[in-house]
Amino acid sequence: MSRVCQVTGKKTSVGNKRSHSMRATRRTFRPNLFYKNITDKETGLVYRIRVSAKGLRTLKKKGLI
Repeated sequence: MSRVCQVTGKKTSVGNKRSHSMRATRRTFRPNLFYKNITDKETGLVYRIRVSAKGLRTLKKKGLI
């Protein structure tokens, strides 16, 4: 399964790791993902989504959690 937030769309990005001598080597930046169970208030169904920490804040702000 890919590392993608289902709310914000954040995914793994790439960049450089820099040593003390500023030598560049490639590395990956992974999003801070969690599995969260979300209940649909209309139907009562429970959905298990993969969401980032920022996505959790967004869901809480909109009252979906």
